[in-house]
Amino acid sequence: MNYRIGNGYDVHAFAEGRKLIIGGLEIPYDKGLAGHSDADVLLHSITDALLGAVALGDLGKHFPDTDKKYKNADSKVLLKEAYKLVKEKGYQLGNLDVTIILEKPKLSPLIQKMRKNITTILESKIEKISIKATTNEKLGFIGREEGIAAFATVLVVSSE
Repeated sequence: MNYRIGNGYDVHAFAEGRKLIIGGLEIPYDKGLAGHSDADVLLHSITDALLGAVALGDLGKHFPDTDKKYKNADSKVLLKEAYKLVKEKGYQLGNLDVTIILEKPKLSPLIQKMRKNITTILESKIEKISIKATTNEKLGFIGREEGIAAFATVLVVSSE
């Protein structure tokens, strides 16, 4: 079997007047994340990791923030499109591991729903999707509650 690994990183600052979308879920919070699309930091990191695993560039290459059609785009749709490109290259998801770094809000009650969302988008089994959330121990911009970051690592496997 042919295996490939990809990693992805995304970060967004908090912004007033925006919905907070993480893992395809709208999360009740007094701020959202700034971005051209819905700014789903979790799904953006996964999208970059998948595209990187098959050497297709990154989110900005395929869904540029200079293109008006991606204004307020649903990141679930972008992830689905990116995964379609991965499948066209002859690969499927082996597994996914993501870490979200934020001080607030607490995500642990929502992680299972996020995993289910991603399972559906990536046509996978839930045991192949790992999502963890941690704080930055009050350090840096994340510790000051100015934004959220996410790191994703994926393994894709040749479907041939």
